[in-house]
Amino acid sequence: MQVIKVTPRGYCYGVVDAIEMAKRLAKSDNVRRPIYILGMVVHNQHVVDMLHAEYGIITLDGADRLELLKQVPDGSTVLFTAHGISPEVRAAAMERDLDCYDATCPDVTRTHDLVRELCAAGYHIIYIGRAGHPEAAGILGEAPDRIHLVQREEDLLRLKDKLPPGVAIAVTTQTTMSQWDTQELIDKIKAMYPGVLVKNEICLATQERQEAVVAAAAQADVVIVVGDRRSHNSTRLVEVVRRRAGKPAYLVDGVEEITPEMLAGCRVAAVTSGSSTPTYLTRQVISYLEQYGEENG
Repeated sequence: MQVIKVTPRGYCYGVVDAIEMAKRLAKSDNVRRPIYILGMVVHNQHVVDMLHAEYGIITLDGADRLELLKQVPDGSTVLFTAHGISPEVRAAAMERDLDCYDATCPDVTRTHDLVRELCAAGYHIIYIGRAGHPEAAGILGEAPDRIHLVQREEDLLRLKDKLPPGVAIAVTTQTTMSQWDTQELIDKIKAMYPGVLVKNEICLATQERQEAVVAAAAQADVVIVVGDRRSHNSTRLVEVVRRRAGKPAYLVDGVEEITPEMLAGCRVAAVTSGSSTPTYLTRQVISYLEQYGEENG
C-alpha cells in the first residue's frame, strides 16, 4: 500500500518539554521521592507507562486535580501536567510540604495570562473548549464566575440569559480545538454580541497538523491517526478529516488496532499522529501499511 507520511505530525514542543522535565526530575538526586504527576503528563498511556517503568514516576489519573492532590503524601514531589492547572489546585499544593514543578505548555500558560488580564479589565469570557478536559478545567478555575464554557451552539443560547446586560465580552479557545469548528462558533458569537473581543488561542502545532492532514487526505483513500483516545488533539484530527476532507479516518492506539475493514478497497493511506504520540508507534503503523499487500485490501 502507498503511504503518505503527513508532516508535521507527532510530538509538539510542549509535549517534549513536559516529558523531558519529568525525566530530569527522576534523574536528579536533589528531588524528593516519590515523584507524582497530577494527571497524565500528556494524554498518551504509552508515555505514562514508560515514565513509571523506566523512571519510577507515579501518575495519579482522574478528572479532579484537587482530589488527586490529596493522594500525594507530604514530603514528596508533584509535577503539574502540560495541560495546566487551576489557581486553587496550585495554591493547595504550594501550602503543603511538597516540591512542586510545573510542566504547563507555554501556549496554555499564555491563555491563563490572557484570561486573567481580561477578567481584571472587567470582561466576561466565552471559552470555547471541551468540558472535562484538564486544560479547560484549569482555565475555568481562573475565574469561575466570569469564564463560561461553550462547546456547541446550544450552549451559546443558554448562556445568553446568564450574561449581565451591557457587560464587556471576550471569546477565547482551548489550544487543541478544531480551527474550523471553532471559527463557526466564533462567527455565531460575533452575530450575537457585536463588538466582542476575539482572542483565538488554538496553538500553531494544532493548526499546522489539522491543515496538513486535511491536505493529505485529498490524495488518500483512508487516513489513520495514531493517538490515545483521551488525546483531544488526536480525536480532532479524525474529526477534521471526516468533516473537511470527506474521507474515512480512524484513530488507533497502535498497529495492533488496524483492521482489514479499515483498509478494504484502499490503495493509498495517509498517516499522522497526535501531538502526544510517541514516534515509534507511528513508525510501526507506517511500516505495517507499507507492507500491506493489495491482496489484503
